[in-house]
Amino acid sequence: MIKVLLVEDDVRLADALAGALETHGYTVTQVRTAQRALAADPADIVLLDLGLPDMDGVELCRMIRERHDVGDTAIIMVTARGQQRERVRGLRSGADDYVVKPLAIEELCARMEAVLRRTRRPSDEPLIAGPLRIDPAGRTVERDGARVEVTRKEFDLLLALAREAGTVLSREHLLLRVWGTTWSGTLRTLEVHVGTLRAKLDVPGLIETVRGVGYRLTVAHGPADASADAVPAASRH
Repeated sequence: MIKVLLVEDDVRLADALAGALETHGYTVTQVRTAQRALAADPADIVLLDLGLPDMDGVELCRMIRERHDVGDTAIIMVTARGQQRERVRGLRSGADDYVVKPLAIEELCARMEAVLRRTRRPSDEPLIAGPLRIDPAGRTVERDGARVEVTRKEFDLLLALAREAGTVLSREHLLLRVWGTTWSGTLRTLEVHVGTLRAKLDVPGLIETVRGVGYRLTVAHGPADASADAVPAASRH
């Protein structure tokens, strides 16, 4: 069961949010201060308010990220501060996502699931995507058993898409994952790499463009020894 650390000093809001999350299958620990948050047991995900009584939530996020025992803990800032500068400040402090109150519990749960997919340590087991075999450890790609030569960035881009096959990944998400930036000036670079990957892999329809959003790997994926009738990622919840 996924463990959530809820850092929120508004008791009524915290109780309501914790109750809603528990009905969705999460285990929730509530704390009201930064000091108690730092003393709490490690969790899978931290939901962090910024307006804490003893410390700014951005500073707390930085401190959590500096700890060696948090492992792959994901952090989502849940706050009433909706200004762009606050969002940027929060994300740069180490948060994986930033949600503005008020929020719907279904949206929060969806964001939590998405963040956990991204932040949990990925396996180095080879992935199968249609006729492709993608080996993260060896950083190699094979098509029907034949080696496909790709550049470092092309491999990183393909791996990011393959690990979330069936899911539409935004251009900004891919830029951050592969190039470490969301600067719009690099969008053309992403488009070029997608084009060269399509040409090298020569698998029609493999990388789908979702107009106005981003890209999606359209075939089933899984470990290299997965059965041929594995359920396509797009059909899973």
